[in-house]
Amino acid sequence: MKNNEAKVPSGRLSRLSKMGGLASRLAGNVLFEGAKQLSKGQSPKLQQLVMTPSNIGHVAEKLSQLRGAAMKVGQMLSMDAGDLVAPELAEVLAKLRSDAKVMPHKQLTTLLVQQWGTDWLAPFAQFELRPFAAASIGQVHVAYLDTGEKLAVKIQYPGVRDSIDSDIDNVATLLKVSRLIPANVKLDTLLAEAKAQLHNEADYHFEAEQITLYQQHLGDDPTFIVPKVYQQLSNDSILCMQFVAGTPIESVAQASQEVRNLVASRLMELCFRELFEFKLLQSDPNFANFQYQADSQKIVLLDFGATRTISDTLSQGYMQLMLGAIAQDKQQMAMAAQQIGFFQDAIDPQQKQLIIDIFYLACEPLRAQGDYHFGNSDLAKRITKAGKAMSTQQNEWHTPPTDAIFIHRKLAGMYLLAAKLNAKINVNQLFLKVSSQSKHNC
Repeated sequence: MKNNEAKVPSGRLSRLSKMGGLASRLAGNVLFEGAKQLSKGQSPKLQQLVMTPSNIGHVAEKLSQLRGAAMKVGQMLSMDAGDLVAPELAEVLAKLRSDAKVMPHKQLTTLLVQQWGTDWLAPFAQFELRPFAAASIGQVHVAYLDTGEKLAVKIQYPGVRDSIDSDIDNVATLLKVSRLIPANVKLDTLLAEAKAQLHNEADYHFEAEQITLYQQHLGDDPTFIVPKVYQQLSNDSILCMQFVAGTPIESVAQASQEVRNLVASRLMELCFRELFEFKLLQSDPNFANFQYQADSQKIVLLDFGATRTISDTLSQGYMQLMLGAIAQDKQQMAMAAQQIGFFQDAIDPQQKQLIIDIFYLACEPLRAQGDYHFGNSDLAKRITKAGKAMSTQQNEWHTPPTDAIFIHRKLAGMYLLAAKLNAKINVNQLFLKVSSQSKHNC
């Protein structure tokens, strides 16, 4: 639809002007709202003035128009900051996962000519100019080859790759100045992660390589489908893949308990295989990256731009950490956490114990004998509460290795999906099966 189109500003100056215009509008709205409340004898706080529905709407709209890095910051904050972010902002940021605007046809065709030449349509029997999906990095179109093969063509927005660092820095300045993010959220850490991940995601050659590696690891596994890449039609800005039909993974929530358990179990087992067997982790657990085929009972895996290689040291560290949790051996857990890189040499013993206790809590599904009912669990709230308590004593705490942060996010994403599906899973059995096979293969 026309009202969901917006030209992507590709130059650095035009992108900066978008952010500058937003900052000016926010400031004007804050002054107006403040004056209005003062005239009524009220003494509003700056945070209340900034967090008006009008201002929140402007932030969402502008990030949506910029796409790329600006939108990725919103997505990462909505996934990682949890209820540390005000509910109004969390709601808007969450919408950014699926509410990207699409490029107008003129900008799209200009881009295709730049990438493929004036005869760009030649390889195709049909190319649909209206995308069926749009996200932070690019939009996806359906196309058909002369052979009848149906393709999903991912086209990167112009200017995204060259503006990653400056966009993120601009968004960081906006968020800090407007105080939209509380001081206890480690924004700088999140932004550094966003830059590194986005540079990989903006390189479609990299994603194609990760897809190939992933397919090699899965082999002929009948449970999963990874779309094949059409290398001859792909480059660093366009990724052509086999179109694989599927329904959103959330739709499984309407299926029988048996199907819900099966799907959640398979994805949880895959996560353990990534960590201990493949040592290759698709680190973005966004639900949109998983689809389900009810007729074949297969799970479709999508979007490998955020794939990360896991070192042997990190893999073994997490295996020992989880084995220690199952055995209720907190000394083993502490040694494993040290190996992973969580502790400074001079860490306060009390602080160290708090961290181990949170790990132990997070491993609750692993420690359960039999099925763990994710739908009935308030584990996520308890972990968040424990994390908040620890955040008031951060003098001895330091940021863990980046890969560890992404591992935690993937595991948390699997927990969240299992809860969404109201699934009952024997996580202990899945982990022991994969860890045993991994040891055997070493």
